[in-house]
Amino acid sequence: MKVIILTGSEIRHRFFRSKVSLDSRFDVIATFCEGEEKSLENRLKSNSGASQIELMHVDARTQAERDFFGVSINVLPDKSNSKFIPKGAINDKKIVDSIKSLNADLIICYGSSIIKSELLDIYSGKFLNVHLGLSPYYRGTATNIWPFINLEPEFVGATFMHINAGIDTGEIIHQIRPDIYLGDSPHSIGNRLIAKMTDVYADIISNFSFLHKEVQPEAEGKLYFNKDFDVNACIKLYKNFSNGMIQTYLETHNQKSFPYIVKNRALKS
Repeated sequence: MKVIILTGSEIRHRFFRSKVSLDSRFDVIATFCEGEEKSLENRLKSNSGASQIELMHVDARTQAERDFFGVSINVLPDKSNSKFIPKGAINDKKIVDSIKSLNADLIICYGSSIIKSELLDIYSGKFLNVHLGLSPYYRGTATNIWPFINLEPEFVGATFMHINAGIDTGEIIHQIRPDIYLGDSPHSIGNRLIAKMTDVYADIISNFSFLHKEVQPEAEGKLYFNKDFDVNACIKLYKNFSNGMIQTYLETHNQKSFPYIVKNRALKS
């Protein structure tokens, strides 16, 4: 199977593309990597009104990615055939035409801009996305941060779906929850989940022909945008961790009835 990856250029994206491209079960023929111009870190550091805690938050996230993925991306060979483009350029006609000309069997997306081009129609049913969050419960941006802010760690996870024109509204293929341990931060939980997601994504690609249509979660959910994560949300995030949210979750999660998530019968994960 010939696969194209659409992703970003931050440390977690570099790990993702390198690890996926090493899988011998399929062939990554090209990876289109959008730039970091509009990343959370760059947006905050270019904003003179950004608070100290928001700046510390993005510094902690970047350092956690270096700690978690740095060794891997330094030693793993990168066979992803990467092409670097500006943020948002994934919808430019020149890039779309380049993708079309490669005649891939499957396109997979992680961390790129929202796709608005004819690729949605051309690759209908063969265009996958992973959303770092559990849809439809949390949609939009920072959807693995807002559950912590809202004292709902059970809503953290990753959702693999068929992509469509909506915001995280495609048919769900499979979902996973993170492994959480005492002493975790939002960043350690997030990075551990990304590593797990990368392996599961590779399994989904290799088993694509055998995937089942599964019952979809039914919930209106919450939709968040970049502007919603402000200083007050950031303060609440770290306050919840310092007040023992994770310990409480670990002590009580076996007693709770968690919201339904999709588990595809074709996968072992």
